[in-house]
Amino acid sequence: MQTLVCTTPGQLIYQSGIKPELTPGNAIIQIRRIGICGTDLHAFEGTQPFFNYPRILGHELAGELVEADDAPGFESGEAVTFIPYFNCGHCIACRSGKPNCCASLSVSGVHEDGGMVEYLSVPSYSLVHGNGLSFDELALVEPLSIGAHGIRRAGVQPGEWVLVIGAGPIGLGVMEFARIAGGNVIALDINASRLAFCKNRLNVKHTVLATDPDVLEQLAAITNGEMPTVVIDATGNLRAINNAFQYMAHSARYVLVGLQKGEISVSHPEFHKREGTLMSSRNATRQDFEHVIASMKNGQVDPTTYITHRVAFGQVRDEFASWLNPANGVIKAMVEVNP
Repeated sequence: MQTLVCTTPGQLIYQSGIKPELTPGNAIIQIRRIGICGTDLHAFEGTQPFFNYPRILGHELAGELVEADDAPGFESGEAVTFIPYFNCGHCIACRSGKPNCCASLSVSGVHEDGGMVEYLSVPSYSLVHGNGLSFDELALVEPLSIGAHGIRRAGVQPGEWVLVIGAGPIGLGVMEFARIAGGNVIALDINASRLAFCKNRLNVKHTVLATDPDVLEQLAAITNGEMPTVVIDATGNLRAINNAFQYMAHSARYVLVGLQKGEISVSHPEFHKREGTLMSSRNATRQDFEHVIASMKNGQVDPTTYITHRVAFGQVRDEFASWLNPANGVIKAMVEVNP
């Protein structure tokens, strides 16, 4: 089978691989769609933490189940996605119901080779039923689950002001599920066209350009002087993360969904006087996947809104670098395999 390998930062090479054979406790998926996410782009740039080369990228995946061992309820030929965070099942996090932050977590396409292949072997326990969704929709369940998990971590309550920093695909998912939770969403980004996308396509009423000199004043005006009680970073940008501490209301929660390599810097007195809560949000759980699929099925989320670019698997190497250029307006690139 054909594979696409990121051999070093900035270098993608097509190679021949061996089609996986069924082994105990695993399943074989014929890949049909691959969503390109920030993790893939950062790995290509060489800025992704927890990463080694060479690596086959890709973990936003949908396909057809070829065969499976120990997968009751699943049938060959059905459309599936899977939870790409493989956990040990017995560490403190797993025992606490948080396999998404397992102490020895292995993420497909990050810690081990992922889905830029024609066929992929995954643990049977990770399979997720397609539930009538299209391959395009199924490939977007995982990134939207990241946003849903961040909102669940934040414990967003109806009527709260929720500031989402970063209007990339993950940030858009955060906004969607903040809205579904009843939050009043404010989008903050440095890219005016992405803010326009939030306003026109996601119906986000309040948007703020991060490069404006009066961001604090704008946020205060929107929130009647109180500031947001939930702040969520979806940029993974150190400057943005550090700046956002000043946007917190007294008693606010700040959730880091984005990830970067550096150290966070915060004014302890300013944070302390707010009795602020700082937390990270890593990956997602099956509960989040099920919430996203249900939200798609009942029409609360239209994931295909995000797809702005579409290419065949054989075109990815030539197109990949262009998706890093903000001028190209990429929200979500979708790769078709065996269409």
